[in-house]
Amino acid sequence: MGVRNYLIEGVSGTGKTSVATELQQRCYHYQGDPQTGKPLDGSAHKQNILDVTFGHEHHLWNVDKVKFLVTDQSHPISFFCGGSRNFHHFIDLFDGVFVLDVDLDTLKGRLARRPEDEFGGKPAEREVIVRLHATEEDIPKNATTIDATAPLASVVDDILAKCREVD
Repeated sequence: MGVRNYLIEGVSGTGKTSVATELQQRCYHYQGDPQTGKPLDGSAHKQNILDVTFGHEHHLWNVDKVKFLVTDQSHPISFFCGGSRNFHHFIDLFDGVFVLDVDLDTLKGRLARRPEDEFGGKPAEREVIVRLHATEEDIPKNATTIDATAPLASVVDDILAKCREVD
């Protein structure tokens, strides 16, 4: 990973994937979601397949894998983009944490354009995301908020400027 490592969080629809793509295009190292940290057996998944909240609550990152990736310092800077319900187990490994934030109307508009096979594309999923946006229960405390309603290039410029401030 990197000599410096940053976590980019935010509820679904705030732009994590777009930011990750832009960072890659600018030649910054990006690490996507590590595989699930606690695999569910097939029966647990089948029993709860229609429960959107169950799927969201069980989106976990493999803590050992995150720790391993952070120790590789072959890049000057790396970004981890994605959501994890167990971030409190590894958040202290990062040099900084950014949370992408948008207003509710922007969020609803982005989610309305999602295909049904992408999380947030179904009405029940959108309801969960809107609730999470309102409660901020999945947002790391003491993170730096990034206004993700700005054009993508500006959002990434803001993140990179804040990374330089930490140096």
